[in-house]
Amino acid sequence: MSKATITFRTDTDRREALDALAVSQKRNRSFLINEALDNYLDVQQWQIKHIKQGLAAADRGDFVSQEDMKKTFAELRARCK
Repeated sequence: MSKATITFRTDTDRREALDALAVSQKRNRSFLINEALDNYLDVQQWQIKHIKQGLAAADRGDFVSQEDMKKTFAELRARCK
């Protein structure tokens, strides 16, 4: 995999926290930034995939019945008591 350099600005406190974390984990700043970016991309891609799946299901008319929704909400309310 080829690598590219990206430059961005962040506040001093955030950079200091990142550097302290890197030292405590015996990693470098770039490793932690890449790990954070990977996690962010994974979550965003997962969310977009599931939104698209939900929209496709809605387009097909694939909905939960009103009775099933009422039952689910009743069960959730019972757990909260």
